Amino acid sequence: MNQDLWHQIFGFENYGELLVLVKNSIVAGAILGVVGGLIGPFVMTRDLAFAVHGISELSFAGASAALLFGVNVVAGSIGGSLLAALLIGILGAKARERNSIIAVLMPFGLGLGILFLALYKGRSANKFGLLTGQIVSVDDPQLLMLTIISIVVIIGLFVVWRPLSFASVDADVARAKGLPVTTISIAFMILLGLATAVSIQIVGALLVLSLLVTPAAAAMRVTASPFLTPLLSVIFAVTSVVGGILLALGGGLPISPYVTTISFLIYVVCRIIGARKGRSGNNGRRASAQPSKVRIEA
Repeated sequence: MNQDLWHQIFGFENYGELLVLVKNSIVAGAILGVVGGLIGPFVMTRDLAFAVHGISELSFAGASAALLFGVNVVAGSIGGSLLAALLIGILGAKARERNSIIAVLMPFGLGLGILFLALYKGRSANKFGLLTGQIVSVDDPQLLMLTIISIVVIIGLFVVWRPLSFASVDADVARAKGLPVTTISIAFMILLGLATAVSIQIVGALLVLSLLVTPAAAAMRVTASPFLTPLLSVIFAVTSVVGGILLALGGGLPISPYVTTISFLIYVVCRIIGARKGRSGNNGRRASAQPSKVRIEA
């Protein structure tokens, strides 16, 4: 590899001085890692990975509109996310209906976002950052807003954790037990919309799945424990985001390639571990079943 190219990707001159500039981003990344790690297992269990992408596109449109009209970008992103989340939650009760709605929303949101960015005459870095994330754009007011929204999402998750877990595993049984499944679903979609909106500020609209889906998918490859799955998911998400920020700082590049690479490598390792555990479990079951077969034949 060309040395200049390598230096651009992994350059660490004056790293200590640069590190001070992204203190807010590191804190924000860690907070978002916790949020993404906690909400991710529910996204996987409820088969909403496609929905995350749909919400992110409308969130991108809202953020782009806010950038064009000179209002708070986070507020615009949240507005777009909540609109998408409510539409999906209310209209998409069944998986087929939900996927159809998402498939309609995604190109619409992306088209609107591109239109607003094309009309925006400001810094090109602001446009690029909405798609691929930024590491030096988190100022104190943004960090405060992000922290407040993240706390709201975390508290909301813990409030609905038990009924949400029940409804996610078997909605019909939960409904028969008297749980308000539709209300729980809409509440979760609102929390997911908020989590998506704040995640876009760090990793960008195009790669938000790496924060809200991949860590949970990796955790579910190595454990089925209702306690260990969200714990590992949080650890994987925080490692991906904070690690991506620290690596991106050296090269001065967008953080998303680093975040997605770390997240993907974690998933690959977990998939290998899960496959080996599955093979060893199958071998153990076959070994334990063999003596009984001998006794029957005898």
